[in-house]
Amino acid sequence: MKNRTHFPHIYLGVIMVFMYLPILFVMIYSFNGGRSAVLWTGFSLDWYRELFRDSSIFDALINSVVLATLSSLCAAVIGTLGAVGLSRVSLRSKGVVEYLSTLPIMIPEIILGMIFLVFFSLLGLPFGMTTLLIAHTAFCIPYVLMQVKARLVGLDKSYVEAAKDLGAGELRAFVDITFPLIRPAIVSGMLLSFAMSLDDVIISVFVTGSNVNTLPIKIYTQIKTGVTPKTNALCTLMFLATLFLGLLSMFIGRSRKGSNKQPDATTNLNINEETGG
Repeated sequence: MKNRTHFPHIYLGVIMVFMYLPILFVMIYSFNGGRSAVLWTGFSLDWYRELFRDSSIFDALINSVVLATLSSLCAAVIGTLGAVGLSRVSLRSKGVVEYLSTLPIMIPEIILGMIFLVFFSLLGLPFGMTTLLIAHTAFCIPYVLMQVKARLVGLDKSYVEAAKDLGAGELRAFVDITFPLIRPAIVSGMLLSFAMSLDDVIISVFVTGSNVNTLPIKIYTQIKTGVTPKTNALCTLMFLATLFLGLLSMFIGRSRKGSNKQPDATTNLNINEETGG
């Protein structure tokens, strides 16, 4: 019986090793003093220094950060409006609409990239930052929509109804009551969207132009010419950035769940003063 109790821990350990051991080796060899990516010759920070002196890397990084920021903001607006709209309608096809709304994250990226390639070609859009922004926003929307929709499910509707009883309209009730409650979910979804956009390479390859290069694409082109500790250093920094955003999103999500305090409609709405009541 005692041996059985250790099986879940052994199973979890094996899974963790298979998942993170390759990443650990990449991080270790990013500090390798030689050019070999498999033969350790000594500890060195030279590859990080060379990485920070590479202007093309920083140009690609700026493009990726700008793209991830804009796509996560657009996804936040569209995803939030979609989640709020779905929570207020009662249609027989509501379940189908919700399923279609989350479909972009379930479709294989290579298929989604080909779809965007054909679609933008039919529209005659020049490939570049515009097509990248549209494509990244499309697959980032479900991350925000699912987070906000889950928050709206547990939202006490009596507070919104109380605000309306005090004279608030739909917009005022949303701004003063609903939005503060779903704001952590929006931020959490935005962080996930930012991480996914910053990390995407497959879709970006299909929809980028010759004059726009993102950081994941830059890494992909470098790997084709050979893996060096400089590439390992770049991958390490990207992994740490993605890990930080994921942990921050999880922390915000947990703090949202741990705080169940609902706002008082009378504290957020000064309806009586504005209506003379």
